[in-house]
Amino acid sequence: LATEGKKRSELGREQFIERVWCWKKQYGSAIQEQMRRLGASVDWSREYFTMDENLSRAVREVFVRLHEEGLIYRGKYIVNWCPRCETAISDLEVKHEEILGKLWEIRYPVIGTNEFITVATTRPETMLGDTAVAVNERDERYKHLHGKKVLLPLMNREIPIITDELAQPEFGTGAVKVTPAHDANDFAAGLRHNLPQIEVMDEHARMNHNAGPYAGLGRSTARERVLEDLRAQGFLVGEKDYTLAIGKCDRCGTVVEPRLSTQWFIKIQPVADRAIEVVEKDFIRFTPSNYRQIYLNWMRNIHDWCISRQLWWGHRIPAWHCSCGEIIVARETPTSCPKCGESDGDARSGSVLSHIAADHRIRYFVFLGRPHDHVGLLVHGATGETRE
Repeated sequence: LATEGKKRSELGREQFIERVWCWKKQYGSAIQEQMRRLGASVDWSREYFTMDENLSRAVREVFVRLHEEGLIYRGKYIVNWCPRCETAISDLEVKHEEILGKLWEIRYPVIGTNEFITVATTRPETMLGDTAVAVNERDERYKHLHGKKVLLPLMNREIPIITDELAQPEFGTGAVKVTPAHDANDFAAGLRHNLPQIEVMDEHARMNHNAGPYAGLGRSTARERVLEDLRAQGFLVGEKDYTLAIGKCDRCGTVVEPRLSTQWFIKIQPVADRAIEVVEKDFIRFTPSNYRQIYLNWMRNIHDWCISRQLWWGHRIPAWHCSCGEIIVARETPTSCPKCGESDGDARSGSVLSHIAADHRIRYFVFLGRPHDHVGLLVHGATGETRE
């Protein structure tokens, strides 16, 4: 499509999928031919394509069963978002690159005083969505400011000074801006303090209506404008070189944006608890042994897995959205909404797709004939407990 100067949005979903099938028909056999030339000795009768009906059926069955067990849910959290691909992506799809950037220091006036509190940031454009400034409770420099408020520069919005471990006295000024809708750590702090979540960018990384006079600007242009205005109004008090790691989309190289987005997630901790147990009981041992603790730290601090994508090619998540707001998760297309009773004319299939890595986790079950038979093995195997 790129060589034709077209975008998928111009084609529409159906025509785009038709083009993908045409591509698959033309080039799909290349991998098998390469494997045969390499002398791969496999049972070719068990070859399956990702979108074969038995694989789609397995995905639907696992998704619905895990949803029924409370292990799959829909929620709004910070995800890795690619503005070009217009989809959430996993941590594994983000490649990190160290660059020489800038660290800007911005002072926020403390309301009712002649004082300022200074924060440091590498992303000044996100300050438009700040809903607090955090300091550490142990930091003697700011004890007299606990419970006070500051005036957010450029937006003239009053926001509180909170105490939270997010702020470390030994780092920078010891005070940090809190932007729950645009940073994962800030999001967690926002939940702890019940802070508003103000999104200032849209899915294309352009500033939205919450950005006030900066609405409509791309994030880079907005950064320049914000810095200009901070400097002109006397709020920008420092700028220095700073090496930082930025995340880029592994597919297209676009800088990834941490974004608050409604997605489907797998609740990982119940699965991780079993994975921790088998290591602690020495059913599984690590060599070298120091990797044991690395593994346990990972399992104890793991976060839920975002399995939905806003792409058009892949397995559709078996969730239908009714006009009344009800979401129906089912193995087959529902004929009516269980909440309002409307016919299927008012229910539409969700537009998101399950992450291909989630599909791959159950593929070996499908090769053995599931879920056509022994569905119990398929589902419980996927959650770490294999049984007939």
